[in-house]
Amino acid sequence: MKKFNFRKVLDGLTAASPVGSSGGGSGSGAGGGSVHPGGTAGAAGTPREEIQETLTSDYFQICKTVRHGFPYLPTALAFDPVQKILAIGTRTGAIRILGRPGVDCYCQHESGAAVLQLQFLINEGALVSACVDDALHLWNLRQKRPALLHSLKFNRERITYCHLPFQSKWLYVGTERGNTHIVNIESFILSGYVIMWNKAIELSTKTHPGPVVHLSDSPRDEGKLLIGYENGTIVFWDLRSKRADLRAYYDEAIHSVAWHHEGKQFMCSHSDGSLTLWNLKSPNRPFQTTIPHGKVQRDGKKPESCKPILKVEYKTCKNSEPFVIFSGGLSYDKPCRRPSLTIMHGKAITVLEMDHPIVDFLTLCETPYPNEFQEPYAVVVLLEKDLIVVDLTQSNFPIFENPYPIDIHESPVTCTEYFADCPPDLIPVLYSVGAKHKKQGYSNKEWPISGGAWNLGAQTYPEIIITGHADGSVKFWDASAITLQMLYKLKTSKVFEKQKVGEGKATAEIVEEDPFAVQMMYWCPESRIFCVAGVSAYVIVYRFSKHEVNTEIASLEVRLQCEVEDIITPEPETNPPFPDASSQLPSLKSLSGSTNTVACEGTMKDSIPCLSVKARAVRMPPGYQADLVIQLVWVDGEPPQQITSLAVNSAYGLVAFGNCNGLAVVDFMQKTVLLSMGTLDLYGSSDPYQRQPRSPRKSRQFAADNFCMRGLSNFYPDLTKRIRTSYQSLTELSDSPVSLELERCKSPTSENRENSFSRSRSSSVSSIDRDSKEAITALYFMESFARKNDSAVSSCLWVGTGLGMVIILSLNLPASDDLRQSEPVVVSPSGTVLTLKGAVLTFACLDCMGTLTHRPYEVWRDPHSADDGDKTRKRKLVMHSPSSSQDMGDHQFAVICSEKQAKVFSLPSQTCLYVHNITETSFLLRADVVTLCNSVCLACFCANGHIMTLSLPSLRPLLDINYLPVTDMRIARTFCFTNEGQALYLSSPTEIQRLTYSQEMCDNLQDMLGDLFTPVETPEAQNRGFLKGLFGGSGQAFDREELFGEATAGKASRSLAQHIPGSGGIEGVRGAAGGVIGDLTRARIALDERGQKLGELDERTASMMASAEAFSKHAHEVMLKYKDKKWYQF
Repeated sequence: MKKFNFRKVLDGLTAASPVGSSGGGSGSGAGGGSVHPGGTAGAAGTPREEIQETLTSDYFQICKTVRHGFPYLPTALAFDPVQKILAIGTRTGAIRILGRPGVDCYCQHESGAAVLQLQFLINEGALVSACVDDALHLWNLRQKRPALLHSLKFNRERITYCHLPFQSKWLYVGTERGNTHIVNIESFILSGYVIMWNKAIELSTKTHPGPVVHLSDSPRDEGKLLIGYENGTIVFWDLRSKRADLRAYYDEAIHSVAWHHEGKQFMCSHSDGSLTLWNLKSPNRPFQTTIPHGKVQRDGKKPESCKPILKVEYKTCKNSEPFVIFSGGLSYDKPCRRPSLTIMHGKAITVLEMDHPIVDFLTLCETPYPNEFQEPYAVVVLLEKDLIVVDLTQSNFPIFENPYPIDIHESPVTCTEYFADCPPDLIPVLYSVGAKHKKQGYSNKEWPISGGAWNLGAQTYPEIIITGHADGSVKFWDASAITLQMLYKLKTSKVFEKQKVGEGKATAEIVEEDPFAVQMMYWCPESRIFCVAGVSAYVIVYRFSKHEVNTEIASLEVRLQCEVEDIITPEPETNPPFPDASSQLPSLKSLSGSTNTVACEGTMKDSIPCLSVKARAVRMPPGYQADLVIQLVWVDGEPPQQITSLAVNSAYGLVAFGNCNGLAVVDFMQKTVLLSMGTLDLYGSSDPYQRQPRSPRKSRQFAADNFCMRGLSNFYPDLTKRIRTSYQSLTELSDSPVSLELERCKSPTSENRENSFSRSRSSSVSSIDRDSKEAITALYFMESFARKNDSAVSSCLWVGTGLGMVIILSLNLPASDDLRQSEPVVVSPSGTVLTLKGAVLTFACLDCMGTLTHRPYEVWRDPHSADDGDKTRKRKLVMHSPSSSQDMGDHQFAVICSEKQAKVFSLPSQTCLYVHNITETSFLLRADVVTLCNSVCLACFCANGHIMTLSLPSLRPLLDINYLPVTDMRIARTFCFTNEGQALYLSSPTEIQRLTYSQEMCDNLQDMLGDLFTPVETPEAQNRGFLKGLFGGSGQAFDREELFGEATAGKASRSLAQHIPGSGGIEGVRGAAGGVIGDLTRARIALDERGQKLGELDERTASMMASAEAFSKHAHEVMLKYKDKKWYQF
């Protein structure tokens, strides 16, 4: 434990020189900057108590914990009917394995190749994946994090289809060339047994049959393999005799094949929307052909062709007609019809329309044995953006209520917030109000994907994740114990009138698409005040109530933009002041640098908001109810600029927000505007640069800026204080500033939005010359010393700007709570201005002992409670954190972090005690002051991918790891830290990735994860009876080992496929519980390696023996040739 004495610091303690932050590593040795005293003792030279900092680099370690949401771009589906777990493969090479709620595992192929097919080793705790890079992989699921055991890379052929028979260790692999190879699952080595395409088809056939699209063994006889080729050829191959028993041909391409459980019939789906049923006794033609969705022709001709049936499943029932389930096959004459799944049960045909295209589906059956009545009970349908399970046991085929959080992306996520260790009563309260809005009509049966095991583990503190969405909705999620469950959904768009169809451009919207998109959120868990900033330049303040209410929504309009001269005027001019009737301050000078005026529909818009708030009384259900809507208005044809910072304080009753023009402070208790001021005017006479308002220059930058003001302009760059407005690309994606800005103007649901993001402005004086607009980037309400000579703390608002300036505003609140509703609140500049390098990101306050000071708040009370009396009406305020006491309040520390550096100031002396230059070559996207292990630190996420933590108050580097490259805007705008060493970001448009930077949580992660594999007895096969066993199938036992083993089949060509040992064995050792298990695992790995080396040695020995034998034979021939010759005959 290291002690830091501020007396020594203020005496001029020296520090290290600046170092670039691009290096990796962890601990203080990889620090990304310099730490040095930021001033002389001055007024702060009085003796201070020593601050004991308990955090060291040993407390920090980064690892991913869990991934939530729907797998992005799914491609494959598999189900283990005994373990009852589901696997989903994706186009990005990821695999998600799902079981009962809480059992959710993510693993990734290193190659990143799309997953082609997945096959469970049923009830064995293993999974085979085939990828489009022609590699097979074997995953061990008998540990909490699946490990890769083996890989087999095909070099000369492309994999198209795989089939693993139940309780077999031989995997059939079909290829694009039409060949079928066989792989031993245990050793992951190719067998020498190969079914070549030219041997499978008739010799008279002159055309190639195409790739293998289906492989399956006969339910009657495991020694017979059914091979389906793309062009319509079907081959029934006898594995023992190595010849085709029968061949069938159809003139339409085959997409899938399904067996009847008796093994006498099979069904094929074709590209013309037809289903053909074949009998093994008469393979010349199908004995039944149907086009289920084809129109019957009047003249008795064949029904018209339909869209391809991509997959069919044929499942039998003991006490009813069989189920025929297929996807696709719809008529071409209905182009707008949605994707559908068709269920044929007897004569009944049910078409289930889906919201998204179908990727794959699987029928869940009671038995894993293919030669028994299948008894299907559900269908799992994997859609491009959803997962649906249909109940087949009820005639109306209801769907099951999905327990997984797969609807995160129901509307695109635009921002996130994460709260760990929040008040414990919040989760049940939010769940109770959210449960009332749940949909009805689900199946009453239990969710069928119920495998695995999961328990709460040691971590029990409550966690809540909030996601804001493009349609204006906000979702609250219970994230406790690394699970995710939706608690409550709030629709912020309900406070506005719906735009009528046909109004078109007549409205004042500045956003063509998604005008209600949530741009920023601020939540006070203690008071339950929730605040939302929308992309259409509005702020909504919500209060929480358990009671329904019918009331009108209060609204205010704020004029935070003003007249500017035309951009063509080259000379600087003084802009006229604008009046603000709602402000208690005198008329203020406007801030120049806005866009040029825009005439719309022949009239100039002025003093009108972008959206219309409902003027009538609105029914508000229990939950979050809108208390006040604040809208920025158009000014002389200029649209309001989007909000870049937001803060609310329940104890003060104030909400503050800013944009690139200035700052507004609103009293949401009295519903009045207290301040509406341009950023330059906040300085007063304290502006360190003494800038003069002036006309902007004509430039390409400015033209691009003008364009963006009327689109979704700075929606992503200015979202939640992470990215600052500028005209340079972080990764030099574009040389043209205009093209970059045009890219950023796209709607929040545009795919291209993910790949563009901007770099922050420099805080140097040259940046002021380039652009006189100074955005408000950070706001913070706290009890602080506003001026140097203050002797006691007072209510303050700290304001941070895009040029690294920090302005402290004093808040003069009524002395008593009784006067709060009637007496005005006065907001005035204190004259204090602090400076940093780069745009300000975050503030925090520490007491004199180095403990984080909590913001003042009002204890929650129901605003619509039916109780009477003064007790319910009186506000209960908490102004100081419990750890602070009055006798220790003579000074405090202010922590300020910008996108370039962090500073710690001593208040009230305003002496800079510590400075840490975090980065020189990049900039921070997110910074948060968080608690960890009963201490406090500063957590930072940098645009170059580094995650860093700094001690407080001394700003010592504790962690610096190059962990997460910022490849797109999505990561930048959704990354956030929270307490207890947790963080999250949106890893794909549909998934939330949670991670921890706490060593303790990394150590305990194994206990928190669910078990994928649980010991389950494999159900016994049904007794088929004597006669059925005698006449119903082959009486000969089929020994695959004898047929495919090396002794009989020989070795496959080494150039055909390359075996790659997996790295998962070592991970398995780490994941094992230690002791005997760890030793056994290490021994198994050692044996595998030894076996591999012995195999190589065996091959070399065999080669040497063959060479020696050839030499011996040749020598013998020479000896015989010269045996009877005399010496003189040579």
